[in-house]
Amino acid sequence: MHRGVKLIGLLLPLLALSATLIRAMDYDLLLDGNVGDFKHLAPQTRQGHDFTFVRLMYNGRIPGYIKNWYTDYPTGDENLIHVLHRMTDIDVAPETRCIPIQNPDLFNYPMIYSSEAGQMIFDDSDAHVLREYLNRGGFWMIDDFWGTFEWANFERDMKKVFPDRQIVDIPMDHPIFHSVYDITEKMQVPNIGYAYTSNPVTWEQDGYVPYVRGIFDDNGRLLVFINFNTDLMDASEWADDPKYPQYFSAYSYKIFTNAVVYALSH
Repeated sequence: MHRGVKLIGLLLPLLALSATLIRAMDYDLLLDGNVGDFKHLAPQTRQGHDFTFVRLMYNGRIPGYIKNWYTDYPTGDENLIHVLHRMTDIDVAPETRCIPIQNPDLFNYPMIYSSEAGQMIFDDSDAHVLREYLNRGGFWMIDDFWGTFEWANFERDMKKVFPDRQIVDIPMDHPIFHSVYDITEKMQVPNIGYAYTSNPVTWEQDGYVPYVRGIFDDNGRLLVFINFNTDLMDASEWADDPKYPQYFSAYSYKIFTNAVVYALSH
């Protein structure tokens, strides 16, 4: 075999993987990782449907870092709404939306989602808006942050939102685990790297154990749904990848579906 042909044969798998990763990071390469990114997106106008999946845009600690509000965006969000449309009777909007904390449209949406919560930075005004949104009936799902360092960052900024409310583990008999699908065991969902390494692990950093935690109001309503040491949206983004295990994506879609139904009914 010609040396050049042999070299191309060796490079093709690496090129294919690189292209896959670049597709995953397409927005990472274009955006800054703060609320100013809003001007780079297509118009995020309201849609006339009962439910729109909305990602919260925030100011990140490390500008332009791969871990930011846009991780797994937009593919993960788009795949998720297709599943919600097929698997539920909810009138789901055909497009996802992404809005900054201070956007007045925030209060028009019953549920918001955030990725990479260890990156979030809130000033007092941000914290006030989020507290008002949640106290007025909003629901906030948080996902994809790992380890003690990112947890400490997250907990510090959440104390700005709810200084007097505790973050607690959610028991498995809570309705969030049973609103549509009965989920009886927490699963740690890994990122796409799990499918492309010879010795895969499900954890990142020192986040060896998955936790599902929450913040509740005085009446027991779940306000903030915290998925820590797990990556649910990555499982949505890569659900169609033949190398990514289907059981991770199935679990992720069940959690998301339950969360949406809980948000709309509580």
